[in-house]
Amino acid sequence: MITSSYIIEVPRIKKMLQRPKFLAKLYSPQEMKFLMEKHFPVFNIAEMFCAKCAFMKAMGISAKGIKMTEISVLTDYSGAYYISLAGKAKKAFAIKKARISISCSHTRSIATSIVIFYD
Repeated sequence: MITSSYIIEVPRIKKMLQRPKFLAKLYSPQEMKFLMEKHFPVFNIAEMFCAKCAFMKAMGISAKGIKMTEISVLTDYSGAYYISLAGKAKKAFAIKKARISISCSHTRSIATSIVIFYD
């Protein structure tokens, strides 16, 4: 089992959103659709960012060459987050022969996520 977490201050994400290419550089088309439907809530953006970073940390050296847009943090029918992979991320993770669980949370000022790889 591999566990990794990431935490970020929500105001930092708000500041990053002022950069025109921030969302396009880090979020997949599926994530952008979800965010547009929700009117781009900064808390969701921050939680998703944390989940991507935690995933990359859990991958370790295997994360080399993976683009953040290849890691999609999506929601299921109940609103729970899950990770969907594409490209190099999907190939690198397949080698690990594991499953992924994630949990995300936030307050007014902090967002966090934990990613667990398990058998």
